[in-house]
Amino acid sequence: MCMTDILLIQPPIRDFYLTAKRTIPYGLSSIASVLIQNGFSVDLFDGLATGKSRILDLPEEMAYLKRFYGKPDLSPFALFHHFRHFGYSFETIGKAARDSGAYLVGIASLFTAYSETAIKVAETIKAFHPDCKIVFGGHHPTAMPGETMETEAVDFLIRGEGEAAMPALADAIRKSKDLKDIPGIVFRRRDGSLHVSPPAVMTDLDEYPLPLMRFVKQSFYHRKKSGSSVIVTSRGCPMKCSYCSVGASGPPYRRRRVDSVVKEMETAAVKHNVRFIDFEDENLSLEKKWFLQLLSEIKKRLGNYDIELRAMNGMFPPSLDEEMIYEMKAAGFKTLNLSLGSTSKVQLERFSRPDVRYSLEQALSIAERIGLETVCYIIAGAPGQSPSDTVEDLLYLAKRNTIAGISIFYPSPGSSDFEKCRKYGILPEKFSLMRSTAFPVSHSTNRVEAATILRLGRVLNFIKSLKKSGAALPSPLQYHGKALPDAGRRKENGLLLLAWFLYDGRIRGVTPAGEVFDHLVSETLTRQFISGLSETFHF
Repeated sequence: MCMTDILLIQPPIRDFYLTAKRTIPYGLSSIASVLIQNGFSVDLFDGLATGKSRILDLPEEMAYLKRFYGKPDLSPFALFHHFRHFGYSFETIGKAARDSGAYLVGIASLFTAYSETAIKVAETIKAFHPDCKIVFGGHHPTAMPGETMETEAVDFLIRGEGEAAMPALADAIRKSKDLKDIPGIVFRRRDGSLHVSPPAVMTDLDEYPLPLMRFVKQSFYHRKKSGSSVIVTSRGCPMKCSYCSVGASGPPYRRRRVDSVVKEMETAAVKHNVRFIDFEDENLSLEKKWFLQLLSEIKKRLGNYDIELRAMNGMFPPSLDEEMIYEMKAAGFKTLNLSLGSTSKVQLERFSRPDVRYSLEQALSIAERIGLETVCYIIAGAPGQSPSDTVEDLLYLAKRNTIAGISIFYPSPGSSDFEKCRKYGILPEKFSLMRSTAFPVSHSTNRVEAATILRLGRVLNFIKSLKKSGAALPSPLQYHGKALPDAGRRKENGLLLLAWFLYDGRIRGVTPAGEVFDHLVSETLTRQFISGLSETFHF
């Protein structure tokens, strides 16, 4: 690594799993581009871009998860087992910062659940490279600046959009200029109090340079032997969903020009062999005229590259119609990701979301007719949410030709539901627990019920895979304590486990040694699920 002015770092992650295509350092690549445009030398160290991972002991605050993840499970109904460190070691990152010679190190701290790992990166860098200044950016420091600045290793925060602030901060540090007028800046005054600025906002998205894809390590993020990328065509969100911090306390909603978006996609395809692009917008299709123009330009300029497009955050069904879905497929979408939320009227009111079932069913019908796969997302375990209602959400999706995606609620700082959890006294005690895999909120849906719902989603999607392949569903069968000696026969074992489940409502797993064991579930919910399934599939 050559000597550089500014080093940007994506920290490693500690969790039960990693979805690499959702961790491409798009934001840091965008900030790098702006800094280089302003005359700074920049490098980016992606602390995740390695196939290395190591098993960790479960953190003390997560000890309760051993009840749910204690044994390895090779069945189709498995959730998680080992807690891991994904990415490079802290020492490797510290040495990279030292060797860079950077006077300013920017660390992304996007999610509160991973903020402690980002803090550890900062502390390690200070130990190896004590003369550098460290700035944090991302959602966590934006929403919780006071808590983030409790760490002495962190010198500054940028709240909001880093592209609008990082050049000014880098210049001020280099020239010893006053910091207080930098957009979004947080720093310690001489008396120890904090100067906290409102979040920085990019007024015109098209005034900024495109992100530099050369900073993305495609050998790690590749998909099917080609490159992968994400793209953001807008910032902010005009909706006010209770569980989301973007619409509630985020920046105003702004949209990029179509020609800028397609130019970015064209650069990725031509220069970096990218053949998979995920739109990371909160609401990609809200403006029909703009969206249709985008799809038309993609077909015109990228039609020969066979690029697969996705919008994995989920699209708002009322924003779609037949023309738009047809054009999505023609442009390269193979899967339609749709946001349902819930079918419960009471819960939708809590979420501040409309009932989208009519438009969702229309979208599913069109998608099936033209050969698009679909995924429909629901939320489970929110404060006040009934677990029985969530099972009804699953049974609703059981009747439709779609995969079920279940998001276990976690409190996002800045959202109205985060404040509701604070009011109820149910916020997790540690930031590390604010993740879906930790079943962080035990309220009207307790942790056993949340885990049950997640496993029922696995059961449902296994049933759907059987139906899609033309296989018959097994009849209910009593379990007689037998082991499954060939644990690697996932589908065949899954059929047996499903037959036993349909008989007694118990969800079982199978270890690599063939031991069959019971998962901890709510049999009230599994019985409700089986009863509803029998009406749909007539077993």
